[in-house]
Amino acid sequence: MNSETNKTDAFEPKIVAFVCNWCTYLGADLAGTNRLEYPANIRIIRLPCTGRIDFNLVVKAFEIGADAVLVSGCHPGDCHYTAGNFHARRRWKLFRELLDTVGVGSNRVYFSWISAAEGAKFQSLVTEIVDKTREMGPYKEYKSIVAES
Repeated sequence: MNSETNKTDAFEPKIVAFVCNWCTYLGADLAGTNRLEYPANIRIIRLPCTGRIDFNLVVKAFEIGADAVLVSGCHPGDCHYTAGNFHARRRWKLFRELLDTVGVGSNRVYFSWISAAEGAKFQSLVTEIVDKTREMGPYKEYKSIVAES
């Protein structure tokens, strides 16, 4: 096989990011405005607040083919809706245990705080998630879990 074939056959992960409208989305925008390069593997879904994320959305992302999911919002204490990110963090701790119990890889779900001024942090995190997901390979366990049910 030549190097051209290897490039086209290489696994490219699909990452779904549920992000806060007020902080992480603006951080992603800042990364783009500052022309900071990061992998194009990420699909951003902008929500009013991480506190509004129903974790069924995270499961749905895997159901439709995501290889990893990012949930990111304002830093604690900086939420535009006062405590939405605290609610999300509480839910995240419970949800992570549930993922492990059910057999869905919680190592493929990332949770972070990124402010509107942290474009470089967004770039770095997305690059790290894509690299880790590439190493893990495609996420196929969801389909086998559903088939067993």
